[in-house]
Amino acid sequence: MPLLELDDVVAGYVEGIDILAGMRMTVETGSITGVIGPNGAGKSTMLKTVFGFLHPRQGRILFEGQSIAALTPHAVKRLGIGYVPQGSNIFPQLTVRENLELGAWVFRRDTARVARMLARAYAAFPRLSEKQRMRATALSGGEAKMLSIAKEMMTDPRLLLVDEPSAGLSPKLSDQVYVRLLTARDQGVTILLVDQNIAKAVEVSEYLYMFEMGRVRREGPREDFAEQLRDLIRDALLGA
Repeated sequence: MPLLELDDVVAGYVEGIDILAGMRMTVETGSITGVIGPNGAGKSTMLKTVFGFLHPRQGRILFEGQSIAALTPHAVKRLGIGYVPQGSNIFPQLTVRENLELGAWVFRRDTARVARMLARAYAAFPRLSEKQRMRATALSGGEAKMLSIAKEMMTDPRLLLVDEPSAGLSPKLSDQVYVRLLTARDQGVTILLVDQNIAKAVEVSEYLYMFEMGRVRREGPREDFAEQLRDLIRDALLGA
């Protein structure tokens, strides 16, 4: 059974205008599943719908076989799903450690668990350990993105939704973020990755979907996409 399944999902922001137009996809446990496609294809909308910011007008969203289509983001998070949006997801005036502790707010009374998750976050993101007493305003763009990811991992999610992890970052910083995503995967976190960095998405994902106009235009394992990378980048960025 897939960890996450979208079955004929229709959703949008305005009544009568569908951004997702019958979306079907699955995410297997322990994988990084990549989603690529041109702007406006519905990639970020799909993540927001899974996390409960939008509720589908039609179709099913199943997490471990349980319907989550009607749940709020808070309830979705409690089930074991984390969400790293494209923009900032941290509190700049708080320290790195305080941001991480806020990420574990739902478990704040379990101090031993919070301590374990802090240790795990610092092991996965050593730069954050070095700067744990600094305010988040002092972090570089790449470090801020790492903090966003680590903050979501504080609840020990089984599924992490990640939107455009390399947006606005230099190639060097982007590489560091992808290394950390792979580390999270190796620690048992399943990742659903939306990315405009087509080459990197193909490199790190075991399975990929290409969206176009709210539907899946193409899907398959990494090898199928890697063989036609140049054409894929053109189609994913411009549409076909």
